[in-house]
Amino acid sequence: MGEVTAGRRMLVAGSGVEGAAATRVLLRRGAEVTVVDRVASERTAALERDGARVVIAEAPPTGLFDGVAEMIISPGFPPHHPLAVAAADAGLAVYGQVELAWRLRPPGAAPWLAVTGTNGKTTTVIMLAAMLAAAGLRTAAVGNVGEPMVDAVLDGDYDVLAVELSAQQLYWSRDLAPEAGAILNLAEDHLQWHGDFVTYVRDKAAIWRGCTADGGATAVGNLDDARVAALLAGVSGRTVGFTRREPGAGELGVRDGYLVDRAFPAGAEGGDGVRLAPVAVVRPAGEHNVANALAAAALARAYGVPPGAVADGLRAYQPHPHRNALVATVDGVAYVDDSKATNPHAALGSLTAYPRVVWIAGGWLKGVDIDELVASVTDRLAGAVLLGCDRAEVAAALARHAPAIPVVEVARTDDGAMGEVVAAAAAMAAPGDTVLLAPAAASTDMFRSYVQRGEAFARAVHDLPARGER
Repeated sequence: MGEVTAGRRMLVAGSGVEGAAATRVLLRRGAEVTVVDRVASERTAALERDGARVVIAEAPPTGLFDGVAEMIISPGFPPHHPLAVAAADAGLAVYGQVELAWRLRPPGAAPWLAVTGTNGKTTTVIMLAAMLAAAGLRTAAVGNVGEPMVDAVLDGDYDVLAVELSAQQLYWSRDLAPEAGAILNLAEDHLQWHGDFVTYVRDKAAIWRGCTADGGATAVGNLDDARVAALLAGVSGRTVGFTRREPGAGELGVRDGYLVDRAFPAGAEGGDGVRLAPVAVVRPAGEHNVANALAAAALARAYGVPPGAVADGLRAYQPHPHRNALVATVDGVAYVDDSKATNPHAALGSLTAYPRVVWIAGGWLKGVDIDELVASVTDRLAGAVLLGCDRAEVAAALARHAPAIPVVEVARTDDGAMGEVVAAAAAMAAPGDTVLLAPAAASTDMFRSYVQRGEAFARAVHDLPARGER
């Protein structure tokens, strides 16, 4: 990217969080910015007041690209979107707000310790930020969580940044090369955006762009995920694997109830490694969160964080809502909100954390097959309650793999739907069971977001009468 100088013409696609942040940074630097969105809103009006020209259009109007060399695009735009295609055809450089932040970093800017993966990104990044803070470093969890990257890079006063990067943000990057990057796991998701799984994996792997023999960055990968392990084996630069098993030399893993480092001094030099923290301090429960903690520890150790700060950070970590969170226990039944489980891979982690589950599932599957998930968890299902536009696909998979399990489908989509869902689940559950909202699907067919879905679940749980009141 050329220098952002007064009068430089720039185009920004989208007026959401990333588009608005990019627009304001470019305006501050004197650029002439045109914002394109398909719907007028208070956001577009605010950007217009800030000095941007706003164009509201479904398709690129004639002359939109005249005199423009670059377009900053929001991650909601897939590469096949007409605006993205037209901009590329017009010869514009097209990239995202995160890439803009990377290119605008001032000399001596805070290093990026970055995380991607199908699931667990936010949990891992916040664990990482807690470890860095416990080491006395000025830090924040940013990127796909927290404040936009351009604000963190240009306005923040940080020693190091814990950066969550989605596959979409990585696709819309070209130069971005974090000083250390971790891939947590790889499973089918967002295929409607990326086109196919091979492309999705390639986009995730861009987090290791700087991990070459002469690049100096560190690639961190999950050795328990066959796809990630294969990618990691092909990296020519420094690599560190993590595993929930006993770690080998150059790895982090678990031994005798502790997270153990055999990759970094004195872990590498000590032979048997260095104990970092008891597994028992990892929250929320579940093997997938042990893996997240190991990934965060690997990135922290790559930056030189001492072992004690890893343990202190995990103890200080506060889980975000809607991630395997206990809402309440009613009549001996635990009600757990994992609304953030928006794909089968994520749902598997929470489903396997409990011995006997009444499963609340369904929503928009985004073209992803749920058959393998259902087949792998039938031994712990006491029943299932299904909702959402793709509930029939979940019901069909349950009929194939667990025909004896009771299934209730809730067809309604109004505000009372979740109340009916939770009541049906409560009727199936016995004391000691867990009623688990782990939909394995996106929420936007019925709710604004997974957050609203989780909140609706919590309200319905709190409205349940005790058995003596029924």
